[in-house]
Amino acid sequence: MRTKNTQSTSKVLKSVYMDRLYGVFLIVLSAVSFGAMAIFARIAYKAGSDPITVLFLRFTIAGLFMLGIMVAKGMACPRGRTLTTLVLMGALGYVGLSFAFFTALTMAPAGLVAILLYLYPAFVTLLATIFLKKPVTLLKSVALSLTFGGTILIIGLEGGSGQNLGIVLAITAAVLYSVYIVVGSKVISNADAFSASTVVIISAGVAFSGIVAVKGVKFPGTAIGWVSVFAIALVSTALAIVAFFAGLKRIDPANASMISTLEPVVTVALAVMVLGETMTLHKILGGMMILAAVLLFARGEAKSKIS
Repeated sequence: MRTKNTQSTSKVLKSVYMDRLYGVFLIVLSAVSFGAMAIFARIAYKAGSDPITVLFLRFTIAGLFMLGIMVAKGMACPRGRTLTTLVLMGALGYVGLSFAFFTALTMAPAGLVAILLYLYPAFVTLLATIFLKKPVTLLKSVALSLTFGGTILIIGLEGGSGQNLGIVLAITAAVLYSVYIVVGSKVISNADAFSASTVVIISAGVAFSGIVAVKGVKFPGTAIGWVSVFAIALVSTALAIVAFFAGLKRIDPANASMISTLEPVVTVALAVMVLGETMTLHKILGGMMILAAVLLFARGEAKSKIS
């Protein structure tokens, strides 16, 4: 009898372990997919497209794909005030941050832009402290110091007005993303995460369709350019979001946040291999400080939830 119970317990533990391992794989897949987005964008620009057109195609294609998943699975759409807030988050917040990020990619190296986007945990902490009156622990204080020290190390030694504007836009994207997260954390509790993301993406697509209707479009002029656009929409948006949420069902959010720090690492590695970008020592050190800060923020979040 004991042998049977032991075998049964062993099977359960193995199943749980495999499920968590699969969750880690999904979060890694999501991080790699997100990390490749900047590279795909640069390839699309080289093929003759521009940020507005790429973003219009990204959100339209990804939104329709995710809507199809919702319909196929019979998932309910958010309603009432939650729906209104999500639409505004997509049409205003996500449009602003994505435009800042994708425009920054036309002015500064992809690896640098990706690293600076990861300033958002520091901005989230500051916003939570100012508006939500959350205390700043010693751990978060150290993380904030690392964040801003790393930022100074990266941008303090850079030159060129065009690149400086790209750096400003990358930091702006991080600020807007932090606001988006703070607002979204209140809204997401009232809606399914996948459905909420679908509404946000479709709303952003509608907003960009209005912009291209006025401004005009610049479609990619090569096959590789179009492949990159579809990769942004289906791999770096739809697949990345689906994989992330599926992974969150299997592992702790704090662990997912730490694994997600692979994203800028993937971007930097691909930028060097595919785009031929160079990473100087001060950029690498600054990026390592920012990523270390992100890990500390994730650890601090995990401790606050346990306590």
